[in-house]
Amino acid sequence: MQTKQLGNSNLQITAVGYGAWAIGGSGWQFAWGAQNDEDSIAAIHRAMEMGINWIDTAAIYGVGHSEEVVGRALNSWSGAKPYVFTKCGLIADAKGNVTKNLDAASIRREVEASLRRLGVDVIDLYQIHWPPDPDSPKLEEGWSTLADLKREGKVRWIGVSNFDVKQLRRAKAIAPVTSLQPPYSLVHRDVEEDILPYCLREGIGVIVYSPMASGLLTGAMTAERAAKLPKDDWRKSDPEFNEPRLSRNLALVERLREIAKRHGRSPGEIAIAWTLRNPAVTGAIVGARNARQAEGVMRAGELRLSDKEVNEIEEWFEETAA
Repeated sequence: MQTKQLGNSNLQITAVGYGAWAIGGSGWQFAWGAQNDEDSIAAIHRAMEMGINWIDTAAIYGVGHSEEVVGRALNSWSGAKPYVFTKCGLIADAKGNVTKNLDAASIRREVEASLRRLGVDVIDLYQIHWPPDPDSPKLEEGWSTLADLKREGKVRWIGVSNFDVKQLRRAKAIAPVTSLQPPYSLVHRDVEEDILPYCLREGIGVIVYSPMASGLLTGAMTAERAAKLPKDDWRKSDPEFNEPRLSRNLALVERLREIAKRHGRSPGEIAIAWTLRNPAVTGAIVGARNARQAEGVMRAGELRLSDKEVNEIEEWFEETAA
């Protein structure tokens, strides 16, 4: 697979990386429901067999369990080791409820725990998962701590997730920002107006998450399946998976399916390729819960949509605008 440089780093990453959110399993606030660890490891291995060279996880996913599974997958993988990206700054209580914590001491505890669970000596990209409340000085404290960890050699590069332009500027005043990880998909396009153009101008790498809108645009989601999502799957209460938005989103999938048929691909791959066509985007994080799912989406980085196909998608939005 072709690679691109991530921001100011020396990391050359594939257009698609493996996303380990769902494989954290149940037991916390933003879980995707129960998950079989052996299926997860098989998915990671299949993604790497297909040429993916980076994995994105976070300490909060499954309250450490995702990192443990990634560590197991790395330990049992005999090929070239992928880059490992993880995140800090979200802490779960005994009931799995999540709060933000960018205290220096907390981040230092988190990085040590992540290194141990992942079974690595250094983390390739360490990211603040969510910014603190607006104007909180904790942003500066947290980002300064990540910069210290980079100088100390515990992490190679540092980035942020879910930051807006103002927050990126505050971080950049302390230390260079290698990358931003924002949500970006055909369902969530808010970052197009200010955030993506800013990152492009400033040379900040962008790795987008949920390019298939958390499974909504895969082509496998139906109204019946959405209605049957388990109670411990956070998507059950998400507005995009419920009416009135669900019907419109599924209609969008049918437009993607028409384009996908021409390429012999899935709607999900078209959705991923659509995010990658933006010049600000370096790579897209793509989840898979088993090897079969990985097989179906990890080649999306090789797919290029024509201007005509992009226009077809945009015309659908114009036609269905309320």
